[in-house]
Amino acid sequence: MKKINMKTQFIRLTATAAMALWSVSVLAQTNATAAKVAAAEKSGKKDVKVYQLAPSDVVEIRVFQEDDLLTKTRIASDGTITFPLVGVLKIGGQTVEQAAGMIKDLLAKDYLVNPQISVTVLEYSKRRFTVLGQVARPGPYEFPNEGTVDLVEAIGMAGGPTRIASNKAMVSRMKDGVKEVSRHDYKAMSKGKNAQPFEILPDDTITVEESIF
Repeated sequence: MKKINMKTQFIRLTATAAMALWSVSVLAQTNATAAKVAAAEKSGKKDVKVYQLAPSDVVEIRVFQEDDLLTKTRIASDGTITFPLVGVLKIGGQTVEQAAGMIKDLLAKDYLVNPQISVTVLEYSKRRFTVLGQVARPGPYEFPNEGTVDLVEAIGMAGGPTRIASNKAMVSRMKDGVKEVSRHDYKAMSKGKNAQPFEILPDDTITVEESIF
């Protein structure tokens, strides 16, 4: 009888230690994200955004001590995935923390007690924008994996403006099937002269205008 009790106690201690390690791992991911946001805010960027999951991203979803629920999947064009027990759910446009929270709530509602969820991006979709006009290297460019790009950074990635470039750049994008065009003073933005950074979105086209003498 004493041996059984010791064995039971050992199993409980092992499970507790495993849960603690898992919690530390999840906490480390959260702290890393918070540190990234804080660093960006310190650099002077406004409206900092954590990476949002996008169509064609490949994600891995783990549920602690539930190996049967391990899922590796590519996000569909409409932002959805299929996950065991809960079916189809939309995670596109959410951060990994938000997606993990949503899955946790769905599983806790009907299936598991206090499930611990981890969502990891295994492969990022290719997100591109195009820079045209008076820049040193016009053409398409890819976003960094987890990063956002503002107008000044995008022009810098294209080698910067030419000698005959004006201080204006036009950004065109599609929104709800309608083309939107806006003009911005990127030089004022680069000098911080009361001009907020303008965030570039996937498939945007930037045209740096020529100066008129």
